Amino acid sequence: MNKKQNQTPFMRKNFLQRRFSLPANDLLRDLIYRRLWTSILISSFGAQITMLALPLTAAVMLNASASQMGILTMMETLPFVLLSLPTGVWLDRMRKLPVYIAGETIIGLAVISVPVAWWLDMVNMRWLYVVGFIIGMVNTMAGTAAQIVLTQIVPRERLVEAHAKNALATSGAEVAGPATAGALIKLLGAPLALIADAALLISSAMILRGIKVTENRPVAKDAAFWRDLKAGVHFVAKKPLLLALAATVGGWQLCYNAALVVQILYATRILGLSEQTVGLSYMGMGLGTILASVYGYRISRAIGPGPCMVLGITICGAGWSLLAIAPVNHWGIAAFALMLMCFSVGAVLIFINFLALRQAVTPEPMLGRMTSTMRWLILLPAGPGALIGGWMGEHAGLHYSLAFAGITALLLATFAWRNPIIRGISVLPTLSPQEERQSL
Repeated sequence: MNKKQNQTPFMRKNFLQRRFSLPANDLLRDLIYRRLWTSILISSFGAQITMLALPLTAAVMLNASASQMGILTMMETLPFVLLSLPTGVWLDRMRKLPVYIAGETIIGLAVISVPVAWWLDMVNMRWLYVVGFIIGMVNTMAGTAAQIVLTQIVPRERLVEAHAKNALATSGAEVAGPATAGALIKLLGAPLALIADAALLISSAMILRGIKVTENRPVAKDAAFWRDLKAGVHFVAKKPLLLALAATVGGWQLCYNAALVVQILYATRILGLSEQTVGLSYMGMGLGTILASVYGYRISRAIGPGPCMVLGITICGAGWSLLAIAPVNHWGIAAFALMLMCFSVGAVLIFINFLALRQAVTPEPMLGRMTSTMRWLILLPAGPGALIGGWMGEHAGLHYSLAFAGITALLLATFAWRNPIIRGISVLPTLSPQEERQSL
């Protein structure tokens, strides 16, 4: 009888518990963070459905052109440009968690309007533009609030770890979500599949209601909206690190949106993929997110947050460039899945560091205004990127949009590496006691 056979069931159970239990200091042992993480997982699963169903409704059901797809993408980013700055002032004066919860609910109602419009035979591109704008508007407010809620739950020195774990939650959804979304779309049609997303978002909001956070949000008696807004912009403008981060990630957003507007069109019209096959291909994005989530924190510690961001941009650029030159056959389908994997790996490496860096150098009273100002800066190029990608896709060819995104991203990575601020970030910075006590 060997050693394994000699073990009692109780011994084997204890062995498995020790093998698969969380480390004593793991963030997921914290009940509040675990609820937040679970909400992110559920919400991300729903987002996978919207990510496929909304553009597939436009591309397949409404036969949208590349330019119309560009406008649809731009409508989701336009609210960031219009509302980000005032949102920051507003959030610094109120509790963030209720805003986050309301946002999940409102997006659920917005996406469920698409199947209702379809049932009433009213769905058209204008309807999708409005839905896209509402999603972008809520993400501007609730998305900013969600990022601040994380800093209220997790110590600042563990923010990179927290963002990596959040990315891992997203990656789980990205592996199972696209295939499930593709099957739902194939079975029910793209509009009806959005009902599942609405249900998941409402569930996410219910989980968030169980979170308790303590907020320090003193508002000066002489608080003035425009003065406070100006203070937030000045805070970012005086921080060379924040400006360097905004320029780098803003450039990446231009590339990403140029590629994003043609991805579904390329898959359905050039490669001839069905809705279900598109969903299966998007599983590559989930696998990439898992890979980067597991190893991203280690890579960041090994080479530094700045170089890790440059590596992420390079990987994204390589993926878009590869698809631009891939043949239109089974190798092209493989290149499409690989491009999605490269994008997710690169995006995780960029954002787990970008988010942690900007939060680490900002005192709590300024978090809302800093976050909204940074989101405004990095998303300013997103709309033009979407329009450039759509115009090039319609007038030159979908390959050219992908080539533009890939080559521009590789050039951006080169410039970012030559920037001593980005290249020199070897560790996560910390606030001095004086900065920590800052109250604006």
